Amino acid sequence: MLELAREESDKESEDEVGRLLADLEIKIQKFSIDITLDGEDDAKNALISINAGAGGTDSQDWAEILFRMYSRWVDKKGYKMQVIDHQAGDEAGIKGVTFRVSGVNCFGFAKVESGVHRLVRISPFNASGKRHTSFASVFVYPEIKDEINIEVDEGDLRIDVYRASGAGGQHVNKTSSAVRITHLPTGVVVQCQQEPSQHRNKEIAFKVLKSRLYQLEKQKQDQKMQSLHDGKDDIAWGSQIRSYVLHPYRMVKDHRTDLEIGNVDKVLDGDIDPFIESVLLSQDKRK
Repeated sequence: MLELAREESDKESEDEVGRLLADLEIKIQKFSIDITLDGEDDAKNALISINAGAGGTDSQDWAEILFRMYSRWVDKKGYKMQVIDHQAGDEAGIKGVTFRVSGVNCFGFAKVESGVHRLVRISPFNASGKRHTSFASVFVYPEIKDEINIEVDEGDLRIDVYRASGAGGQHVNKTSSAVRITHLPTGVVVQCQQEPSQHRNKEIAFKVLKSRLYQLEKQKQDQKMQSLHDGKDDIAWGSQIRSYVLHPYRMVKDHRTDLEIGNVDKVLDGDIDPFIESVLLSQDKRK
């Protein structure tokens, strides 16, 4: 159509074809991303945990900034979010938060965010105005449905109940409704304090535990497969994946794909799809 429009010097048709091509490019880009989401867990909902690293108040503030960034991303994607556990920081920010995200291919997109996120800025909590580096870890797990059988021996669990803290209604600080479950063989600890019912908190915490144990087992299987390939091409869980620099220049860089974006504010407002998509496409090329 474009060739015909040019041969006939039909400017109107040429402009129309240009618009059609632009739409097609967008569709092809989306399709290229969609076909990378072929993992067995990619279609599942995601459980995301953010934890402040060493560094006190600055790292706890950074963890809260990341939580805000992912909350905005959830809204932009049209997903739904439910906070399962929220631990406020000592002076500002948060020590940790776990939340459930539901939507189409939710885990498939969110899984590439697992790792350590690094922030470089002038600390707002330091009167001397020195540059400070903060770290926070992000872990993403697929939500395991009840029909999937994950064997958990009750003898391997330590269940503690305590009074919830923070916002949450009249039950907070009055009844021991919050629940913490420790899986003794692995050391995995999950907790939930969002519901007024201890029974409901225990049910949610147990579901999160099953998801984390499932992911641990899956990682063991993946590591066996990775030993057959060049380890330098693999992204290890818990490694530093992205840096957010606010001083002396402003830039966000993903260390897996070397993608750099200068509009830091836009990224922190939840526009992280370019990073997610670049990682998915690079992983697909390696496959």
